[in-house]
Amino acid sequence: MAGSSSLMLCSAELEKRLPSMPKNLTLTITHLLFAAGGFALGIYALPILMAPEAPSSAKVIELQSQSIYRGQFRRDLADSDFLHWGEGEVSVGKASVTLVGSIAPGPDYRLYLSPDFVESEAAFEKSKSAMVQLGPVKTFENFVVPVPDGIDVSAYNTVIVWCEAFGQFITAAQYR
Repeated sequence: MAGSSSLMLCSAELEKRLPSMPKNLTLTITHLLFAAGGFALGIYALPILMAPEAPSSAKVIELQSQSIYRGQFRRDLADSDFLHWGEGEVSVGKASVTLVGSIAPGPDYRLYLSPDFVESEAAFEKSKSAMVQLGPVKTFENFVVPVPDGIDVSAYNTVIVWCEAFGQFITAAQYR
């Protein structure tokens, strides 16, 4: 009920501001605005609802003990903002990359290794051909991403989380 009364208030407010606009057009516009807002909220919430269970801290810490390098995801990177960020300790080993921490939820995240530190979409796009994609990041708190056979993690120095669906930089950590 509260939602419909809010809609009526918005509709009434629009009618006051645009008295010449027919009521049906006003209702159509307000309904479309609410539908667009709901759609945007759904895009944000769906990855959170569909995410598999995160690996336990104990499992991640066990895998971290086998790592060679460590780095930090930080929220203060150039293209990080309140919707695109990461924080926590990243560990890179021959068999896996792990995170004890969290990243902002979102769709279609991929983990990359880069020979150069990047912290923006423009820098990522410019250097993407020199990077290697390890695989998808499916959890937003603690993750483990296997390193495919044949990839030498010592040939790179940075781990990057990138949103493929929207071409959005999420976070990065220099580990060497």
